[in-house]
Amino acid sequence: MPMVKWRNVLSVSVVGLLAAACASSEDTQTAPAATVAAAIATVAPSLTEPSATPAPGTTTAVTATEEPIVAASYVDEWQRIVAPAECMCSDKSEYSYFVRKADPAKVVFFLEGGGACFDAAGCGPKSTSFKRTAGYEDGMTSNEGFFDLANPQNPFADYSMVFAPYCTGDVHIGNTTHDYGDGVVVEHKGFVNASAALKTMAETFPDATQVVVTGASAGAVPTPLYAGLTRDLLPAARISVFADGSGAYPDITAINGVVGTVWGTMNAVPAWPENAGVTAETWSFPGLFVKAGTHAPDIAFARHDYAFDETQVFFASLAGIAANDLVSLIDKNEAQIEAGGVELDSYISPGHDHTVIGKPEFYSERVNDVLLVDWVRDLIDGKPVDDVHCEDCGS
Repeated sequence: MPMVKWRNVLSVSVVGLLAAACASSEDTQTAPAATVAAAIATVAPSLTEPSATPAPGTTTAVTATEEPIVAASYVDEWQRIVAPAECMCSDKSEYSYFVRKADPAKVVFFLEGGGACFDAAGCGPKSTSFKRTAGYEDGMTSNEGFFDLANPQNPFADYSMVFAPYCTGDVHIGNTTHDYGDGVVVEHKGFVNASAALKTMAETFPDATQVVVTGASAGAVPTPLYAGLTRDLLPAARISVFADGSGAYPDITAINGVVGTVWGTMNAVPAWPENAGVTAETWSFPGLFVKAGTHAPDIAFARHDYAFDETQVFFASLAGIAANDLVSLIDKNEAQIEAGGVELDSYISPGHDHTVIGKPEFYSERVNDVLLVDWVRDLIDGKPVDDVHCEDCGS
């Protein structure tokens, strides 16, 4: 089993459920409830261990907090903000997020990754399937990838930044308290938490003209949703999305419904005309691009994946899907999004790695003679970019 840092894993439990449902139904869009229940019951043993490295120092149903910031402290260039009481981690512990002030006209909103859960075993106290608490986050102090703010190649070096940690097991799209039984009660308040951070971004940088919404792994999944919400808060800004490492997760009605029910995703659906009639079954990961892109057609959407991402390949293998089919899943999802009327620029690299934005390879990765960092720079500068896709993607 691959060992990956929290910020780089969606979780075996989420995609294991998805994979088992895929494997057990000829029609993956109508996987039977019994199949989903069986998948939930059997996926818990396959859990990814967290990194041993310690972390250093509105919408229809929910609106971001109106309360003032209750506490703040500075760590190097980052300001730690303790969020109001309605924000919380999965265990009701305090939620914090971080702000770095640089150029007020250019802002990054970053969504951290870190696993997921949706059953008593995966969400229970012995499970390691998701990151449970938020404090000082290792990503923003790693000085690697786009967090290397001293690197002259870094297109984000002069950007202000808001870092939304992750500790709710719901890929930042949940809003409920769910009792899984056996004493396991989880606060799936990822949407409440990240919305508070987003509101602070808009209030702190009200004159921003460029906003980049990005995230890695589980944090990449909701980037289009938060880009659409950014458009509502900062209507004059040019907004771009860079989702890193979640491109293979498909739209399966049964899985959408199960996950959406326990996470309370319907309590976090924006009051956009485009969302009229949406249900938990139709609120899908690829669909977030379509909904946000229809709501705000001027957003530039882009995504990066490795063709045989070791994390996503492992999840696919649970369903008996050959590893050399993973890139086909990524391509199929892009085709679905674009068939929904939303242009999605993609950069697909060969290999088995998982995510790049927080790693040194962000500066050295090159496919078809196109350097990734240059591609990202053009994207966020509003220049047209072409899809980059490995020709020999490996296996």
